[in-house]
Amino acid sequence: MSGVFRPAISELVPYEPGKPVEEVQRELGLDRVVKLASNEGPFPPFPAALEAMERAARDLNRYPDGGAYALRSALADHHGVRFEEIAIGGGADGVIDLLSQAALDPGDEIVCGWPSFPSYVIDAAKLGAVARRVPLRDHVYDLDGLLAAITPRTKLVYLCHPNNPTGTANARDEIVRFLDAVPDHVLVVIDQAYFEYIDDPDYVDGVELLREGRRVVVLRTFSKIYGLAGLRIGYGVAPEDVVVATSKVRRAFDVGATAQAAALASIGDEEELSARRALNADGRAALGDVLRANGLEPVGPAVGNFLFVDVGDGRAVFERLLHRGAIVRPLAGFGAPEAIRVTVGTPDEIAFFADALGHVLADAPTIAR
Repeated sequence: MSGVFRPAISELVPYEPGKPVEEVQRELGLDRVVKLASNEGPFPPFPAALEAMERAARDLNRYPDGGAYALRSALADHHGVRFEEIAIGGGADGVIDLLSQAALDPGDEIVCGWPSFPSYVIDAAKLGAVARRVPLRDHVYDLDGLLAAITPRTKLVYLCHPNNPTGTANARDEIVRFLDAVPDHVLVVIDQAYFEYIDDPDYVDGVELLREGRRVVVLRTFSKIYGLAGLRIGYGVAPEDVVVATSKVRRAFDVGATAQAAALASIGDEEELSARRALNADGRAALGDVLRANGLEPVGPAVGNFLFVDVGDGRAVFERLLHRGAIVRPLAGFGAPEAIRVTVGTPDEIAFFADALGHVLADAPTIAR
């Protein structure tokens, strides 16, 4: 049956998710496992979201609102844009898939930094498009390099801001100059999945750029600070014609009723967001101290809920930590086989990781040197 599949599929490397806790416990016979691999927040859903999910569960015999009217309306009000400028997807990743389907034909091109989020490349390859990957400069997106990689076949340029997996961000003025230089035939996608974690006056809000009239798509998600990763819901803020195009390629009822209800109930709780943002900043500093205490220097300044660190052989360190019950992310699929990415957890989870890392380096002192 292999003849029915396109040749490009055989060469496609699928996205490698973080290992589930239960799987690691079962395979390795461990009593406790801590997952710091997938940049999930350590916080549960907001109380209002939990209540909304309970109410929504009573009507799960009905299909969800395929147009996500209530959620799109609330997000439009929240961001000061029109209803027609909001697209809902299965996480920010779902919106990337919709944009790829709507924009890319075989032989078209996308441009992104590298290492970076693999879905940009994977979703392009699914459609027979070509990904032009521009090496980072000092672990930050090289915006001049992105511009130089644009050709007449380029349809989408991705700016991961902050970049996953390095956690670094470009300055506001640098991004504005970049957007001013992008040709008119190219759509720029600003991926801000970690936006709510950041408290930096020089960090640009992509939605502000859209409101100023710039032709950009801004990606956001409820998977991180809002604690809804298990529901898979995110959105894009984009020009109306882009939203219309994505609506033509989406699956019917692709975002569930429970996800829509929880996301809607999560909007606007600025006090809880501020508290979680502060806890994350403290945790990120503590995690950095753990790495430095073990002779490892994380890339910085990092502004998300994770740290990137060169350990020489990311897969080897990942495997050894796994056997100690600490799940981190090896980064070969992101373009950085020499590194791991560690998510900020609770103080107790960070202490558990510190103990596991200390044992790994004591057992094999040259593995991450």
